[in-house]
Amino acid sequence: MTRNMYRLLRRVIKSGNVAIEQRASFYSPKQELVTLPENVRIADYRSDTFSKPSWEMRRMMYEAKVGDDVYGEDPTVRELEVKGAKMLGKETALFVPSGTMSNLLALMSHSHTRGCEIIVGDESHIIVWEQAGAAQIAGVQLRTVLNQPDGTFDIKDMLTKVRDNNSMFHPKTTLVCIENTHNTCGGRILPLNWIKELSTVLKDLQIPLHLDGARFFNAVVKSGLAPDVMAEGCDTVNICLSKGLGAPMGSLLIGSEETIFKARLLRKALGGGMRQIGLVAAAGIYALDHMVERLKEDHAHTYNIAKAIHEMKSDVVFVDLESVETNILLIKLDTTKVTADLFCKRLALVTEDEMKGNEPASVKMFPWNSSTARLVVCCNNTPEDEHVTIKKLQRVIWEYENGIFLV
Repeated sequence: MTRNMYRLLRRVIKSGNVAIEQRASFYSPKQELVTLPENVRIADYRSDTFSKPSWEMRRMMYEAKVGDDVYGEDPTVRELEVKGAKMLGKETALFVPSGTMSNLLALMSHSHTRGCEIIVGDESHIIVWEQAGAAQIAGVQLRTVLNQPDGTFDIKDMLTKVRDNNSMFHPKTTLVCIENTHNTCGGRILPLNWIKELSTVLKDLQIPLHLDGARFFNAVVKSGLAPDVMAEGCDTVNICLSKGLGAPMGSLLIGSEETIFKARLLRKALGGGMRQIGLVAAAGIYALDHMVERLKEDHAHTYNIAKAIHEMKSDVVFVDLESVETNILLIKLDTTKVTADLFCKRLALVTEDEMKGNEPASVKMFPWNSSTARLVVCCNNTPEDEHVTIKKLQRVIWEYENGIFLV
């Protein structure tokens, strides 16, 4: 805990605004260390990466048949890869530890040499949240095109960024990347017609298209489209088996035999070669078989919270209800009244007055930027979480509307 965080908590506790803590502590980015009494419900919406495997998934992991995957001898990994490829209508797949590695392998597999250039949306996960792996590891340059609020970008604008290798001064464009659902844009689903148009344009230019589908199945379930239809036109697709699908780790990079062969070699170079990893691949199989359709519950959960905020008609805390499509909610704030960091701290705190009630709750969210708090629903969030979160938000929004600032 930083000195400023300590002083803040000491001041709040001394003033009687927060219950003294007795439970194990937690830490999250931009949130201080806090512990809470046993009767406080903790509703954690910081990210769907906090999802935990169910007992049924754990049992399948326990019973998994395993082998050395680097030698291609883990039967459960092979089963997972075949299943993922078949679902998306592609030739084959590669099981990797994370979505970040999956995206990096796609960038490297599509680039024939170092010094290539790849076009991405300026708000894409690849450029914002993956530590410039394209540059520091792959040796490729990322060039951005402006993301629209729905996660798309102007295809004509993108075409002005495309460069061939006819000049000794320029890198060659070897790949274009899109993201579906789009994280920074609030879990928005890319329109299928737009993906098809982009794919057609790129095929004429002989430039492949990579889809970062970390939350691909959220888009599939919400749109009602089959996975192979959603992935059509994309040369490679990254899908995460963790997040809302509940597996403890792992992603699949899915595409052609030629591209995935390159990715398999590169996976080893990146330290992603795993041995008896069928223990975790089994969780991925369970996720694809049992956790996809239930994503609609997360979407409803998210929308209900958004609707409750919208109905308060606050000028301090508000949402764009029409843009809420899947499991991500971006809560906008009037920063002259409260910043996202302070808003998230207040939601996590439990006052003495709240402790006297029947349902004291600590609600965890992520301060996305100074004016936006992000809420993400996953398979571990319950109807009870939804209920106490709405009550907590109503209380906190009322406080800010009436000039009451506890933190």
